[in-house]
Amino acid sequence: MAACVIRRTFLSTVNKYNRKHAISVLNVDLNSRQTLNRTRLSCSLFNVQQKRLMSSRPEGKVLETVGVFEAPKHQGKYETGQLFLHSVFGYRGIVLFPWHARLYDRDVTPATESKPTEPPGAHRSKEVKGKTHTYYQVLIDTRDCPHISQRSQTEAVTFLANHDDSRALYAIPGLDYVSHEDILPYNSTDQVPIQHELFERFLKFNASKVPPFIPRDTLQAWQEKNHPWLELSDVHRETTENIRVTVIPFYMGMREAQNSHVYWWRYCIRLENMGEEVVQLRERHWRIFSLSGTLETVRGRGVVGREPVLSEEQPAFQYSSHVSLQAPSGHMWGSYRLERPNGTFFDVRIPPFSLESKKDDTPNGFLPGPFTSLA
Repeated sequence: MAACVIRRTFLSTVNKYNRKHAISVLNVDLNSRQTLNRTRLSCSLFNVQQKRLMSSRPEGKVLETVGVFEAPKHQGKYETGQLFLHSVFGYRGIVLFPWHARLYDRDVTPATESKPTEPPGAHRSKEVKGKTHTYYQVLIDTRDCPHISQRSQTEAVTFLANHDDSRALYAIPGLDYVSHEDILPYNSTDQVPIQHELFERFLKFNASKVPPFIPRDTLQAWQEKNHPWLELSDVHRETTENIRVTVIPFYMGMREAQNSHVYWWRYCIRLENMGEEVVQLRERHWRIFSLSGTLETVRGRGVVGREPVLSEEQPAFQYSSHVSLQAPSGHMWGSYRLERPNGTFFDVRIPPFSLESKKDDTPNGFLPGPFTSLA
C-alpha cells in the first residue's frame, strides 16, 4: 500500500521540490513493501523533467505507467475529470464532482458551539464546530479493486429505489467519496484512462480542455435527480491512541413498513493507524439513540465480518454499513476494541454523529447502472 510513502514521505518531497523541479520519479506497487522503499528513494533522490505515476496491474506483478504527475492543489478544488491516485488506498480514480462538507474534528477544534449535540450518556462530551472541507465523488478504476480488497471494501453508493419490494437496497459499485488531501493528481493522454462501466456514460474526452475529460449531460442530470441520497454533508473525526476514526453518514430515504415509517442511513467509516505499533480490530460497540426515545446497544466481533490489522504497511481500513430508525432523526456513537501484539486491549472512540432525515426523494427513474440489489 502506498499510504506510508505518499502520506509521510512523498507529499513532503513534492512540497519541497515542486517549485524548483518539474517532478520526481514515482513507482507505486500496491502490494510490495520493497517497492515502497524504492519509492521513498526515488522521491528523494531523482529530479527529472517528468514524473510518471506507476500503478500495478491486477495480478500485482508488473508496474504500469498511468500518467504524468501534477502538483497537488493547496488552494481551490479539483475539477470534474481530474485523474488521481488515492494517497491512502492507492487506487486510480477520476473526479465526478465536489461536495462541500462540514468537518467536525474532535482532535483539533475547540469551540463554543456544539453541533451536532451529543445525546445524554454519550462518552467524553466535547464541543466541536464544523469547518468547511472539500470532498469528491469519484469513480474507482475496476482494475485496482483487487489491490484494495484487504484494506477496504470496494466502495459503493447504496440507496433505496422506488420498487415493489420495500426492503430492496441497491448499490452502484465503484463510487467513493475522497477528501481533498487524499487526491494525488496526474494527467494522461489515454482517452479512456479509467475502467468503469459508468466512465463513458458520464464523461467524454475533449483535448482542448484541462483536464481533458468533461461531463456529459447524463452526469449532470444524474447528480441533480439523485442529489438527496448522494449528498455528503457532515464528516466526523476523532483520534484515540494514534488510531483515527473518520465517519461519514448518508441519509438514504424512508420506507413504510407495517403501518409505520422506517428511515435508513448508510455510514462510511475509515480507521487509520497514525502510529508505528501493529494493532488488530477485535470488537465493535455501538450505541444508537432514536428521536422516538429508544437507546439500542450493539456489540459484535470485528466489522463487516472482518478483523482488520492496521500496520505501517497497511495502516487504514474502510467499510460501510447501514442503520434504520423508526424516527426521522437520531444519534450514533461507540467504540472499537483493538488488540496490541502483546495481547493487551484498548478502546478507540467512534465520534458521535447525527442521523438526520431529508425530504424523501428516493431515486425513481434515472438510474445509470450498473447497480445490484442487496436485499
